[in-house]
Amino acid sequence: MVVQIRNEPFDAYAEVQIMQDSLEQQGKFGATSVFVGTMRDFNEDESVQSMFLEHYPGMTEKYLTQISQQAKQNWPIIDSLIIHRVGQIEPGDSIVLVAVWAAHRAAAYDANRYLMEELKSRAPFWKKEQLNDGQRWVEKNTPS
Repeated sequence: MVVQIRNEPFDAYAEVQIMQDSLEQQGKFGATSVFVGTMRDFNEDESVQSMFLEHYPGMTEKYLTQISQQAKQNWPIIDSLIIHRVGQIEPGDSIVLVAVWAAHRAAAYDANRYLMEELKSRAPFWKKEQLNDGQRWVEKNTPS
């Protein structure tokens, strides 16, 4: 299980390939479930120019590691990867990557969705959007 918080942009699909190439259980996984979240240029019917994403260092990584361990207990997965951006983010930038490897697709899908939903609803991240006419803190996440 790998958990990373990054201040710089990342190529989500290259990260999936790097992780997959490093897995010790080559030939054991038959499914890889990948979710990539990118920044939209709109939210709540308004244009969004950019976003600043904050987190609670140490606490955020601990929580993401905890949910990764929970996913491994709940489903027969081989490994997982979570990468999340913080700092200044522009429309089109990858914000979050959640990838799960398992022998079968059901476990990969289910564990990936669990990780993403837990991350989105409970992980200590805060978003401030830059609008055309000011800034605002995002008070609630968009529906899944």
